[in-house]
This record gives sequence, structure tokens and C-alpha cells, in this order.
Amino acid sequence: MDGGNQSSISEFILLGLSNQPKQERLLFFLFLVMYLITVLWNMLIILAVRIDSHLHTPMYFFLSNLSLVDICFTTSTIPKMLVNHISGNKAISYSKCLTQVFFFSWFAGLDSIILASMAYDRYVAICAPLHYTTIMTPKVCVCLVAICWFWACIDALIHTFSLTRLSFCGHNKIPHFFCDLSVVIRLACSDTFLNDLMIYTVGGLTAVMPFIGILISYTRIFVAVLKIQSAHRKQKAFNTCGSHIAVVCLFYGTIIGVYFNPSSSHTAQKDTTSAVMYTVVTPMLNPFIYSLRNNDMKGALRMLFTRKLGLSL
Repeated sequence: MDGGNQSSISEFILLGLSNQPKQERLLFFLFLVMYLITVLWNMLIILAVRIDSHLHTPMYFFLSNLSLVDICFTTSTIPKMLVNHISGNKAISYSKCLTQVFFFSWFAGLDSIILASMAYDRYVAICAPLHYTTIMTPKVCVCLVAICWFWACIDALIHTFSLTRLSFCGHNKIPHFFCDLSVVIRLACSDTFLNDLMIYTVGGLTAVMPFIGILISYTRIFVAVLKIQSAHRKQKAFNTCGSHIAVVCLFYGTIIGVYFNPSSSHTAQKDTTSAVMYTVVTPMLNPFIYSLRNNDMKGALRMLFTRKLGLSL
């Protein structure tokens, strides 16, 4: 890093969600419970898909990857926040802040692209069922997921390295519970034009383009479903798509609202509320929305408990 651009600030202060002790204690237990639920249920989804051969299909392959990403995504922010609440020390070093930016950006990008991959999988299954097995082969699925991980990593590296060129020479208080990219950029005392440009261009490819792909996929799915004669099959297809669309709207809606709005429209409360939705609430709800309404997944989870944990359901 160029010496002239090197930050004179060695640490940042994460202000968190509240400065009231009673509220902080309540938030600590609330977020701890939500984090444990997120990790537990997503791990159960991964194990269930692994042990049940009936779930060795592209749809559940993508779902298990989404569960893994959701665990990593939540872990990139929540444990640090919980530690801050316990210790009472809200400081985070400059290097650790950049590390958090990298992993948060990486897994957020992965969530976005994998959601698009799942939409494409549903599009092929509904709109081209006779060619599904030849299009969505195991090799294609693995390659698609590998590309997702690689591209999201490159995106995160670009954003993180672009932060190292900024100078932070005064205000070091982050009105957030983690080092969020857009919030950290606004603390810089040097020109942030390039960083903002990266968010709108490189970040746009990772967030907006998959969203457009999802819209195109579901538009064609909707048209295809309307042509289905069987009311039962039509209702089943709409139920599957409805769950996915609900999560997509929740995830993309909050991210686009935070990162792709003019700077003048940002407020600390708005950014923090939106961040809680897509960093904590959405990863926690995903296994319930995608899996617990699915009879095959229910059967796999029942098998997991009875065979691996020795419990009777």
C-alpha cells in the first residue's frame, strides 16, 4: 500500500445496534439465539442432503451450498458483534475491519449468485423438463458452483483492495455492528470516487445481474406454469417458486436499498435495519422456507435424527 495513502487510524469503533445497556443485553441474547438457529438448521440441511441419496439432485445440491454460504455469511459478522457485547470493547483493528469487509462481501456475493443458479435450475426443470437431466448434469452443477465461489471472491478482493488506497484520518466511529463496505467508505477523508464506481460496476455485476437473471427465469417460469393443465401441478410449481421469490425479494431488496441508493438517502438507522434483515433474518429463514415445507426434505431430516442422532420423531 502506498505510504501516502496509508491510514493514520489503527482501529475503528463499532457503535453496534444500541448504546443502552439493557437493550444491548436483550440484543445479545436475541442475536445469539438467531445465530445458533441459523448455524444449526443450515448444518442439518447440509447433512440431510448428504446422507439421503434421494436428495442427490441439482436442486438440493444448490440448496446445500446455499446453506453453507449462509453459515459463513452470518459468521462473518455476528460472532464479532456478540464478542463486543460481552467484552464491552467495541473496537476493531484496521486490518480486521478489512478482513471482515472481504469475507462479508465474498459471502454476500455468493448468496446472490447461488440464488440466481437456483432460479436457473427451476427454470430448466419447469420449462425444459425433458432435457433437464442432460442440461443439469453433476459436472455442470459443480462447475456452476465453482464459478460462483470464484467470481464472488474476485469481487470481494476488488472491493477490499480498493479500500486500502483510502486515508482514514479523523472520524473512526462506524454506526453499524460490523464493517460494512459502504459505511467504511463514507468515513474516508480521501477521494472515494473509484470505490463508489467499483460498487456500482463490479458490485453491480455480482448483485444486479443475477437479480435480472432471476427475473427473466421466473417470468418464463410463470408463463410456462400458466400453460399447465393440472391444477395440482400448477399449485405445486407456484408454491416452490413463491418461497424462492420471497427470499429473493427480502435479500435483494435490502441490499439494493443500501448499496445502490444515492449517498444522500443513507441514514445509520436505515442501513443497520436493512443489514439485520439480510445478514441475520434471511439466512435464518432460508432452511425453513426452502426445506421444511418440502416433504422430501422433511423425510431426510427425520432420517438424520433417527439414524445419526438416535432420536425418535
